[in-house]
Amino acid sequence: MTETERLIRAYYAAFAAGDRARMLALLAEDVAHDVNQGARQTGKAAFAAFLAHMDRCYREVLRELVVMVDASGSRAAAEFIVEGEYLATDAGLPEARGQRYALPAGAFFAVKDGKIARVTVYYNLPAWIRQVGG
Repeated sequence: MTETERLIRAYYAAFAAGDRARMLALLAEDVAHDVNQGARQTGKAAFAAFLAHMDRCYREVLRELVVMVDASGSRAAAEFIVEGEYLATDAGLPEARGQRYALPAGAFFAVKDGKIARVTVYYNLPAWIRQVGG
């Protein structure tokens, strides 16, 4: 296993453990976060705020994680199934009533100096909306 694969797996292990501080420790100070169908956010503070928002609105686990790394170790991708529960209504989305959902997702990473410098996440938002009854 390469250092980059270890880094990405550590990121997802921290996510699974609910260890947001550990997740943030794996990020570069100026991390770029491309939110699915949203604007780019920059910096650890913005990422921490995003995580807090997600924890308030959703309870999620990832299944079937596959991590892929390019030959240089500067890029990686992950594919997984998100299984979750919609806990609190998120702005502009259907009302939350504890609905459960499962959908495939992917993430792309840039790695620099042993830290995650970019996280880009993609999933099918219309499929999620159908699952939660929107």
